[in-house]
Amino acid sequence: MKRRQFITLLGGAAAAWPLAARAQQPAMPVVGIINAGAPETSVSRVTAFRQGLGELGYLDGQNVTIEYRWAEGRYDRYPELVADLIRRKVSVIATGASGPAAFAAKAATSSIPIVFGVGEDPVRLGLVASLARPGGNVTGVNFFTAEVAAKRLGLLRELAPRTTRVAVLVNPTNAASAESTARDVRAAAPALGLQVQMLNAATVREIDNAYASLVHERADALVVAGDGFFNSRRVQLAMLAVRHAIPATYSVRDYPEAGGLISYGTSFADTFRQIGIYCGRILKGATPADLPVLQSTKFELVVNMQAARMLGIDVPPMLLARADEVIE
Repeated sequence: MKRRQFITLLGGAAAAWPLAARAQQPAMPVVGIINAGAPETSVSRVTAFRQGLGELGYLDGQNVTIEYRWAEGRYDRYPELVADLIRRKVSVIATGASGPAAFAAKAATSSIPIVFGVGEDPVRLGLVASLARPGGNVTGVNFFTAEVAAKRLGLLRELAPRTTRVAVLVNPTNAASAESTARDVRAAAPALGLQVQMLNAATVREIDNAYASLVHERADALVVAGDGFFNSRRVQLAMLAVRHAIPATYSVRDYPEAGGLISYGTSFADTFRQIGIYCGRILKGATPADLPVLQSTKFELVVNMQAARMLGIDVPPMLLARADEVIE
């Protein structure tokens, strides 16, 4: 072989080596996450999810691809969003903090791992066989939104001691949350000397109608159930509470940050971080069947003092002392 031919052959082989090496590398895993809200209202949760993945060494665009899907408060979109992720051949599906999304994912696949976040008992819901050993392809985080409804009722009584009639707003299309919230509030109300009025809303107009109804029925206060659609309408809910001078309590800090009075519940940032960690563990080879369902331990009480002043409420000093954050 002539020297020039050899150099040409060597140069061609060298140029081909990186291409060959890239061809042999495994495809980058894809994680799909379904969010109940919209991108502009979910920044903190997405950031926490990415942080959780990062703690396991997975960085979006470097060694993992994250595919985001947004329901924007419409539960009827969950089946199509799940189907889209399955077509994308994702390695794991995270269903965020939405029970309906978890059910849609479980109904669509028994092979792709699913990591959920739900506010009710996932065993009672039928998502897993047990908390310690979930079985199947599903595991996740229980963040106790419904179970703390009674606590939120007590906070309302502290804020408005003369309250005798409380309205409870639930989304009937989120049946598990609606039923759990109604059950827990009704169980706690008699000990506090409270009457309970249940209200349903699943659309923007129905939220307006629900407020008109509670004003007509002379409810003294409002408990808003934990729900992805309600969260996407938190500004509307906060404005209606101020307009009608109704003290209201909510499940997550997003509401007082948007002008609502008070929230008590799980830190959703911590929940999404835990979901991200579990997705990372699955990418490293763990199976959902062997990953126990996590139970949230980080709860936060947030009070919006501007909303309190607009409602004419003097927040008790003892309640302020217990608050994790006071928004001035």
